[in-house]
Amino acid sequence: MKIGFAGLGVMGGPMAGHLVRAGHEVAGFNRSPDKARAWAERSGGRYAGTAAEAASGAELLILCVGKDDDVAEVVRDALPTLAEGGIVVDHTTTSARIAREMAALCAGSGRSFIDAPVSGGEAGAVNGQLSVMAGGDEAAFLRVEPVLAAYSKAMTLMGPSGAGQLTKMVNQICIAGVVQGLAEAMHFTKSAGLDPALVHAAIGKGAAQSWQMDNRWPTMAENRYDFGFAVDWMRKDLGLVLEEARANGSHLALTALVDQFYSEVQAMGGARWDTSSLAARLEDRRRGR
Repeated sequence: MKIGFAGLGVMGGPMAGHLVRAGHEVAGFNRSPDKARAWAERSGGRYAGTAAEAASGAELLILCVGKDDDVAEVVRDALPTLAEGGIVVDHTTTSARIAREMAALCAGSGRSFIDAPVSGGEAGAVNGQLSVMAGGDEAAFLRVEPVLAAYSKAMTLMGPSGAGQLTKMVNQICIAGVVQGLAEAMHFTKSAGLDPALVHAAIGKGAAQSWQMDNRWPTMAENRYDFGFAVDWMRKDLGLVLEEARANGSHLALTALVDQFYSEVQAMGGARWDTSSLAARLEDRRRGR
């Protein structure tokens, strides 16, 4: 398939690379041209100087950008050059509102739009093991499903436009609560003088087990946070969650509290730290800072 890909960062770059290796003709665009050129040289894909160029004649345009405004800008720029009947798949985590707006815009030009946020982080993108939650037209989803399989281990159509983004919000609510629980557990472990490695060995295969425990407990024990999904991005996502909650009447007291805790991590200088840095906030308190 001829594919345009916009957004070649830590997630999009590896995802677009998987598409090239799967045999697709991929043109990559990034707002930082040097990053797009480097991706093209590394992956064997084609460099595109604009989103419109990346989408020119393509059957599929895939986005993995930053926020709502970025999605709207790329789609509006690229839509006129996308092949008739083409499909836009947006892997960006955005509001459900912008997903519905872009779906209507695409439908008005005879194209389809699928909101398809992902879970699995940078490691999932690199290893081709992302989980995709999608919203949009079923026929369009079935057309792109075999293509997205190049970097996905699971894909689920959740419902109409916006349903994928709403499902990603559920994902972030779960992560926020689990990471805060894990941070408090680590804080308690250290305060009690227990060995974090032994604690993990004792409880890591029981009811307390989670992906976050398996992957973040050892790094939290060592106070290492300079990697992973950045606090800035998590706050962006939780802002979307809380905005949607106000609109639909959900009561998310824990999520709102964890969002506040992340603001404290930002104030500590941890804007680019991994989300597990909630533990660093508690360590500061334990040391009396």
